[in-house]
Amino acid sequence: MTDYALYLESGPKRKKTMVHVLDLLGCIAQGPTTEAALEATPDAIRAYLGFLQRHGEKVDPLELFITRVMEHITEGNWLANGDPTSGFAPDFEPLSARMLRIHLQRLDWMLDELLELVNNLPEAQLLAQPETGRTIHHILQHLVEAHGVYLRYLVGKVDGLSALLRAVEHTPADSMPAILSELWSISQARLRILTDDEREMLVPHGQVTWTANRCLRRMLEHTWEHRLEIAARKLVF
Repeated sequence: MTDYALYLESGPKRKKTMVHVLDLLGCIAQGPTTEAALEATPDAIRAYLGFLQRHGEKVDPLELFITRVMEHITEGNWLANGDPTSGFAPDFEPLSARMLRIHLQRLDWMLDELLELVNNLPEAQLLAQPETGRTIHHILQHLVEAHGVYLRYLVGKVDGLSALLRAVEHTPADSMPAILSELWSISQARLRILTDDEREMLVPHGQVTWTANRCLRRMLEHTWEHRLEIAARKLVF
């Protein structure tokens, strides 16, 4: 039986919590309280296993598993939003070449699924303002900007990245999927050639220390979170 270690971050009084399943990097669960987030975690794990199974990994979304909380961060700034300042212990472990390949492949699958959701959507749907939250266009814009920031925090300047990020704010809604695809091409090309030193290095950035593991975690979690959000958003049209 698989045992999944959970890493939690909670806002004040634990009224908002995000659960990170680092054994399935990218898998998260959220809730208005710690209890609600933990209650949502098993379904989140099964959904992520279903994603991996769709793309040929030998996993079973119906398998029995157990979970245990390994770390719970409750102090610091901007908690329950995906990236606590202190980070989690596994963020600071060296990233092996094998795991880098696995993470990049899964990111590729996520981007494919996300682009399948948004390609050919009419501009009216991309710009439609829901009762709460952002438009699909703004979700994609935010995803591009954040993804670029994570990459730059880790490796610094990347050819073509700055120009692409500058163009995002003025990109028409129906061109945003193409921008996202271009960003991923730039990002994947750079991440694929991370050196041994880059996969192990600690990169201070203000109060946050970045690593290859932390960068890939945020890219995967953030893409997965918004892939689910857009899929749910489409259902209401």
